[in-house]
Amino acid sequence: MEPAELLAKIVEILEDLKIPYAITGGFAISVWGNPRSTNDIDIIVEMAEKNIKPLIKKMTAVKKSIYADEDMVRDATERKGEFNFIDPDMGVKVDFFVLANNPYNKLKIKRAILRDVSGVTKAYFVSPEDLILSKLLWGKESNSWKQREDVKTVLQNSKIKLDYKYIKNWAEKQGTLEILEDLLKNKN
Repeated sequence: MEPAELLAKIVEILEDLKIPYAITGGFAISVWGNPRSTNDIDIIVEMAEKNIKPLIKKMTAVKKSIYADEDMVRDATERKGEFNFIDPDMGVKVDFFVLANNPYNKLKIKRAILRDVSGVTKAYFVSPEDLILSKLLWGKESNSWKQREDVKTVLQNSKIKLDYKYIKNWAEKQGTLEILEDLLKNKN
């Protein structure tokens, strides 16, 4: 099973359980920026307690080798953190980031855009603007050059029309406006 096929199964499960989601990270960069290889699938979710057991049951039914830790899922759901499922056969980790209940996170899910995934399925992806904002924040927190490079590839994509007012507004609120302005000056 290829990562895109695994993602198709995950999307089917999330939609079946009515869990709001959006793909982010490397898969989203491949949609909005330059395609690049990634060994993980990053998904933001609005997770509820009632979905924990059904999600684990359905995920482990996809492949017997998929590892899931119910305590980790429960803890991440309660504290709005991260949990994952691991497929050791493929070497792929699926990271779920449980969103805190705040206006920006609600907006991120609402603004998600349905896109094709390698001709295998359609899935909701964070908007390019929200991907830029996430990457700016991750880059600021981790001081990672890769995050900045990812942002540049989205900024350079002439096929998408970015809402710069939206990006600058939220970048200012999250304390990444200076980084954004530097990248905008040097995007080529």
